[in-house]
Amino acid sequence: MNHSNKFLAVIVLAVFAVIVFLLYLLGNSQGIIDYILNPPANLTLNEILAIAFVLGVLHGTTPDEHTWPITFSYAVGSYSTKKGMKAGIAFSSGFMLQRAFLTTLGFLGLAVIYKQYNLDGPIYVIVGIAMAVAGAFILNKKKYLHLPFDLAFSGRQHHTEQASRIKPHEELKEVPLKMAAVHGLIAGFGFGAYATILTFILAPKVPSLIYAPLPGLFFGMGTMVMQIIFGALFANLARIRKISESEVAHVGRKTAGRTLYYGGMLFSLIGVLVIFFPFIDSIAVSTGNPIPNLDSIGVATLLVLIVVGILGVGNLILGILEILRKKK
Repeated sequence: MNHSNKFLAVIVLAVFAVIVFLLYLLGNSQGIIDYILNPPANLTLNEILAIAFVLGVLHGTTPDEHTWPITFSYAVGSYSTKKGMKAGIAFSSGFMLQRAFLTTLGFLGLAVIYKQYNLDGPIYVIVGIAMAVAGAFILNKKKYLHLPFDLAFSGRQHHTEQASRIKPHEELKEVPLKMAAVHGLIAGFGFGAYATILTFILAPKVPSLIYAPLPGLFFGMGTMVMQIIFGALFANLARIRKISESEVAHVGRKTAGRTLYYGGMLFSLIGVLVIFFPFIDSIAVSTGNPIPNLDSIGVATLLVLIVVGILGVGNLILGILEILRKKK
């Protein structure tokens, strides 16, 4: 790791430590956490935006199925602190735009569809397809659905004659950060406890329609701060002093590709099950923690653990061990 990356890593770790400390204080101050999760009726615009930002920080910090798997995949495939941070920015930019749109709907009263229908299943399916397509692109698989998402990568053909002649070790493609923004936009349509507070409590309290996108933007900025930090940290998981820069890049891309490809299939499978068996989405074990995403263990938590913990970190460790074995 060069000096600039070390400097960035120190800054990221310092900011992360401060935020963890703040979250600790929040968790031990019932009054503050109640104020944030159950905002009072008479709030100024500044107070609304401050609460929205803190909610975004909490959303980006806690294990969320719409943020962690995607940020992990793109960041670890970037294999450097700076590129990992860019992955976090790319994802959060799309997510922030969608949240601004969502709070505008909330102000207009049009977000009531979320109260009438459970959209988790369809969102899981769409996110899963997008993940699988991105993973197939990175792994350079010759047969996969050429959906419109392909356009986010480049305007050129994916499989050239040159690509078909190169060695398997070199076949992995660059991680497409443009697709991370597309993922963020899609994932933003997912709806949970944070989105409920943002859309149905905070958004209707702004003075007029012109301010309606602001709670969503500030929520997105809070999420972006944490996704940048986690992106940088995830990116450096692929680094180890005993392997070269090119080997780090290979392991990172391979991990990203497999995590997106197989994780995407899992997302879509869970989405289909939730569509046909909606009760699955409500099965959860309470943890007693008042903070959303930490308050229970359910389908969303399992998705994070399987995609990031097993597919992501598992493939990363196996890839590094494989390289180290070849060096012996």
